[in-house]
Amino acid sequence: MKKIKVCVVGYGNVGREAVKCINRAPDLELAGVVRREVKESGAPWPVATRVEELGPVDAAILAVPSRQVPLVAPLYLQKGINTVDSFDLHGEPMLALRENLDREARKSGRVAVIGTGWDPGTDSVIRMLLAVIAPGGITYTNFGPGMSMGHSVAAKSIPGVKDAVSITIPVGFGQHRRDVYVELEEGADFAEVARKIQEDPYFVHDQTRVQQVDDVSGLKVMGHGVRIERLGSSGEAQNQRLTFKMKLNNPAATAQIMVAAARASMRLAPGSYVLGEIPPIDLLPFSREEVIKHMV
Repeated sequence: MKKIKVCVVGYGNVGREAVKCINRAPDLELAGVVRREVKESGAPWPVATRVEELGPVDAAILAVPSRQVPLVAPLYLQKGINTVDSFDLHGEPMLALRENLDREARKSGRVAVIGTGWDPGTDSVIRMLLAVIAPGGITYTNFGPGMSMGHSVAAKSIPGVKDAVSITIPVGFGQHRRDVYVELEEGADFAEVARKIQEDPYFVHDQTRVQQVDDVSGLKVMGHGVRIERLGSSGEAQNQRLTFKMKLNNPAATAQIMVAAARASMRLAPGSYVLGEIPPIDLLPFSREEVIKHMV
């Protein structure tokens, strides 16, 4: 069986986990890692600043911050490489990215799979399935308690912030509070930093408390979780209550889902897709017959 050659772009928390997931996949091969600068790591795989230095690549795991995805993904699609990202801005930003990358992917005859973490991503699929069972009703998604990678990166990008950790605290019924701990650059104005964080699109819709600390490193705990509840009806049957719950290591789960999406991307027609548009059977490294025999 010819293995799918996958590269990882970025080597932060998700990038490191993606390398591990690729190395454990029976049908994938790690082509290498693309970083802004090459450091001596002693790693047994190639590390480069340009993907062309890695040789043939079928798909790229874009382990970069969400706000970089609209700029980075087209560059790889234009090179004839499928892309997989974990863009985590819901609603209109997701639709805009899907439209833009769909145009680029079709032009190059490649595939872009967007928003492939666990939320958006697999949680999105769960919400769809719960709506299939109970079409009439409402769904509440409750995150945490735990560290949000996307919100932490957003807080860290604010001028004057040296490092940051954002903790998601569920209030219930889809409402959340954000506790943001910031380590400031020398001379930074805490009040100004706090204001900019609270006005950022990642935080503006939630109650957000910003606290200054001397060192955030001890607050970086990668555990997270979600509880999705749907209250609805099936036909004329009322009071259907459906619940999905999980606790996980955030970067490991995100990376594993992205790697599965890279596999599925090789089975799709050119274009841009969210995870809910992909048959779940294509995310698995088995034949359809094996999956149907053991999981259906």
